Amino acid sequence: MINDTVQSLFDNAKKIVFLTGAGVSTASGIPDYRSKGGLYDQKVRPEYLLSTEALANEPAKMYQFIMTNMYYPEAKPNVIHEKMAALTKQKRAKIITQNIDGLHQKAGVSPTDLIEFHGNIYDLYTIKSHQKVDYKTYQQSMISQNGELIRPNITLYGEIPFMVESAIKVMQAADLVVIVGTSFVVYPFAGLIDYVKGDVPIMAINQEYITTTHHIEQIIGDASQFFTELKIK
Repeated sequence: MINDTVQSLFDNAKKIVFLTGAGVSTASGIPDYRSKGGLYDQKVRPEYLLSTEALANEPAKMYQFIMTNMYYPEAKPNVIHEKMAALTKQKRAKIITQNIDGLHQKAGVSPTDLIEFHGNIYDLYTIKSHQKVDYKTYQQSMISQNGELIRPNITLYGEIPFMVESAIKVMQAADLVVIVGTSFVVYPFAGLIDYVKGDVPIMAINQEYITTTHHIEQIIGDASQFFTELKIK
């Protein structure tokens, strides 16, 4: 999947930005929600159950949905996470991810090199006093010991994503942008490429083409194979 031209882009880049989505974690056993048969392809759609409205009015339904469908604590990073992490450790890359599964951190990516655009489902807190709660406690109940509702620190429908301004600054500084494992239809995440300088190459590694007005070199295939072949100096 990787030719000399693509490899040279990675070899020469000093400020790579990876934009990652659910397809990065499928090789770790976490479903790609928006693909056929995924969470967003079911009769009961999650937009309401993952909304501020549900949190306010039917938190028990939200809790049940999240616990049933969205936690994969045994999942481990795969070769995509590992190669990206290696580049961040060389101080040649940063990652902006839609994923809330925490696998980039498990692979060793520093918080200074990672923007979790939609939060992290293992980051939990009580909604009134904002006290941190661990995952095992949340597994047992959505109500804390002091009687407060617990929620994951993720972007719900009706909320603004995390660290938008920081993400824009990262994009503006990029000398190579690599989109991996995302259908690129969710905004404002998909709009981040609007901030890339005009001469900066953009590529996408996905199972399917993404639709965009930007010039993107699109590599269609298995991202795991791509990152297995990718050589890091």
